[in-house]
Amino acid sequence: MGRIAFRAWRRGFREADLVLGPFVDQIGPTLDGADLDALEALLAQDDDHQLYAWIIGTEPTPAAHDTPVMAKIRAFMRDHVAAAVAEGAG
Repeated sequence: MGRIAFRAWRRGFREADLVLGPFVDQIGPTLDGADLDALEALLAQDDDHQLYAWIIGTEPTPAAHDTPVMAKIRAFMRDHVAAAVAEGAG
């Protein structure tokens, strides 16, 4: 998980870092091999703004990346944002 965590936390686009980093820290250890492969493919994307747009749903996700792990990331983001707002962020 070390390389994946490093890539998730250091995307270069803060919004993506704040979703993908905590996702990998909290959910990553529970992912199976197929999910880890899909996550690595997502993290290989060069365009962080586009990746983030897929996560938040402002751009359609290409079929190759519209995987169960993307659904888990989206659900995590909804829960993560809701928890941050409940704690007083935003």
